[in-house]
Amino acid sequence: MKRISLNLKIAIRSLLNFKLRTALAVLGVFLGTFSLIVVSNLSDSLALKTEQEAESFGKNLLIVRSGVVRKFGTSTRLLSEATTLSLADAKTIAEGSIHIKNVSPSGNKTFPVRYGNTVLASILVVGVTPNYPEIRNFHVKEGRFISHDDERTLGKVVVIGTKIADKLFGKENPVGKHILIWRVPCEVIGIMEEKGVDISGLDQDNQIFIPLNTYLRRLVNKEYISNISVQLIGEASLAPAKSGIEDILRQRHKIAVDQVDDFTVIDLKDVMALKTQAMSMIKVLGRVSAVVSFLIGGLGILSIMIFIVNERRVEIGIRRAVGSRKRDIILQFLLEASFISFSGGTVGVILSSLASVAIFLFSGLPFTFSPAAHFLSFLASVVVGILAGIYPSQKATRIQPVDVIRS
Repeated sequence: MKRISLNLKIAIRSLLNFKLRTALAVLGVFLGTFSLIVVSNLSDSLALKTEQEAESFGKNLLIVRSGVVRKFGTSTRLLSEATTLSLADAKTIAEGSIHIKNVSPSGNKTFPVRYGNTVLASILVVGVTPNYPEIRNFHVKEGRFISHDDERTLGKVVVIGTKIADKLFGKENPVGKHILIWRVPCEVIGIMEEKGVDISGLDQDNQIFIPLNTYLRRLVNKEYISNISVQLIGEASLAPAKSGIEDILRQRHKIAVDQVDDFTVIDLKDVMALKTQAMSMIKVLGRVSAVVSFLIGGLGILSIMIFIVNERRVEIGIRRAVGSRKRDIILQFLLEASFISFSGGTVGVILSSLASVAIFLFSGLPFTFSPAAHFLSFLASVVVGILAGIYPSQKATRIQPVDVIRS
């Protein structure tokens, strides 16, 4: 230990004589450690957020959408709309498969909404059934949700999102007040819990819910619906249920084998898988950048160590002349290289942790901590230092005292 302590003091003193070169070598290792940890923490956080979004959208859920929907990257887009999806389709789907637990048909359209002198030009109004909160895992915070009596009597009642409540009523309690949706006066009977943006990109807090029959008869005067949310009995039922629903709707809509479907069955797991795939690409790119940074840091350590060996030929020759062994010289330069990488790794771990916390706080992402990333980053920084110090230390042992004296 005494010998190691002495060599470490010599190493620090030597590196301080070359401050700029040492700082550049430390910077390379720091950037590798920093990028690897931050990217790992962020990718884990985004993966957790995607899972939370999928859970908030509804568990074991299939969405039957009227018209043709296609996936573009991590989002879905409606390419064409149809008017063939009906309440009878929803009933047939509910009764047509043992894999299905519950079904909730719905329709939606944007309308102007007014309360007093406040007008919201384009708000999504969603006609839903009373079982919507259970299927979509979206519940009332204040008041109550739509009931079967509201459905049966075409009740002019609504449940509003938290953002709608803030925009229209401010600090006033909305429950019991009346708003005007297009030309239809409706009583506010509840406020939904805060939910945020779902996995499809829709802001769930900026919409209004109304009984489906009221929506169809009083607002749009149509017979067709936009969506059917299908809750399954378990995750294993996703594939057979999806296939069964497609068969039922093709038969009911009289779609021939060579014809394009006028509906789309969306599996939220597919959307989630696309997001996960995109995040995996980010993670891979982050790791590639970390490897490049570590390589640059290793080359920086290698270059400064070779420079230090050349500058300290006299010191090495004298130490060899007075009895220093080759292993002492090797230990000396390995310690110096390791000290550089250890410094870069330590600073990288600390600053990357602080940066991750700051990103989580400002972005609202869920907080995650990746012990594996921290350990691997720190281990990689030390390994880079040791590997980069092997050649210069071997070069130092080849310096002979007699050659130093002659020069």
